[in-house]
Amino acid sequence: MTQKNPILERKLGPIMLWGLGVGYVISGMYCGWNLGLPEGGTLGMAVATVFVAIMYAAFTFSYTELACAIPKAGGAFDYATKAFGPRIGYVAGIAQLVEFAFAPPAIAAAIGAYFHEFFPSISAITIGIIAFFIFTVINILGVKLAAVLELVITVLAVFELLIFSAVTLPSFHFSNLSQNAFPHGVSGIFAAIPFAIWFFLGIEGVANVAEETIQPQKNVLRGFGSSIITLLILCALTFIAAIGVGGWEMIVYPTVGASPSDSPLPLALAHVVGKDNVLYHLLLTVGLFGLLASFHGLMLAGGRATFEFGRTGYFPRILGTTHSKFHTPTAALIVNSLIGILALCSGKTGEIIVISVFGALTLYAISMLALIKLRQTNPDMERPFKVPFYPFTPGAALVISVVSFIAMIFYNLNLFLIYLALIGVAYAGAFIFYENDQRTNLS
Repeated sequence: MTQKNPILERKLGPIMLWGLGVGYVISGMYCGWNLGLPEGGTLGMAVATVFVAIMYAAFTFSYTELACAIPKAGGAFDYATKAFGPRIGYVAGIAQLVEFAFAPPAIAAAIGAYFHEFFPSISAITIGIIAFFIFTVINILGVKLAAVLELVITVLAVFELLIFSAVTLPSFHFSNLSQNAFPHGVSGIFAAIPFAIWFFLGIEGVANVAEETIQPQKNVLRGFGSSIITLLILCALTFIAAIGVGGWEMIVYPTVGASPSDSPLPLALAHVVGKDNVLYHLLLTVGLFGLLASFHGLMLAGGRATFEFGRTGYFPRILGTTHSKFHTPTAALIVNSLIGILALCSGKTGEIIVISVFGALTLYAISMLALIKLRQTNPDMERPFKVPFYPFTPGAALVISVVSFIAMIFYNLNLFLIYLALIGVAYAGAFIFYENDQRTNLS
């Protein structure tokens, strides 16, 4: 059952937006980021992370200006369309969809690997598919239910990171940070950028629920601001505490000669308390909530982004409908899940992450250009919040995102070409849908 005139209900307040903002991102604290350490070492990864953190702080407050002024479910798609017209708007929108479509399967792979340790008779991919099914149903049942669940599991995930820091920091030694700290020199900084971005990827999803937020002109700022401050603190704590107990190689390679691990925190904690300690098992158990929070949250945001494309006619109109009872974008959520399951079944988790980051950086750059353009062409547009230190704040986010994008192309040329192909095919398809939709309406 769907509505012909789709309405997204306003049910979210600032606390739930904080839960969503932190939840979208927090899995990046638990896994993935340590894979940048073989590229940059402690120093190279630290420099990359600092620059990325500056980019995200500048981007978040700049993006908040857009989200408060244009509180629509399409996020970057709506902002770029208003600034540059539908063609550039579409590029921003499809880049956003690539990010939100490819990040969940990467996280689902980690969820599957985690449960596979406890249920070895069930494959990791099967478990990941089950996760997609469960959280698609939860998202369909209502945004408030989805947001409340996200808040609960996010609080648990944050609490666990604080426990991890409290246990490991007493064993911190500065000398561990200097062990093989810069193995590849300056080039390692650029190679580590995608993994530094993984620390924060997804926070922009807060903007995609602005249309479902109570008093979005005020609460979106509170949600974005509190989220980025929380994440910056957690990033610093996690990085220093994990590496400081035994050096970066200890949280990348479980044993000498082993393949890189995507579970740095358990490796660090085992070094301090041993694998038989109750705190070690607590980390493994509660750490799952970090993965679930990001998986669930990105599915929620991605559903809204796809919904906006359907509502405007760039995708089939069925994707722009909402459930008559739950007022959620049911069709968009289901289609996104099917795409995510296909990506999950490819087994290419690392490549999926890189493609997702390409989408995110495209979104960031175009959004900052849209903010600057709208300041020039629409100076009288109502802006409940204006980013401080304009134009330096959006300018900093723009420059760092462009430099990061270029660096990623250099180290991931083949994946960049795949990303371009995705954008090109989707671009052509969207305007075919749009033109057919317009002819149908005229007739």
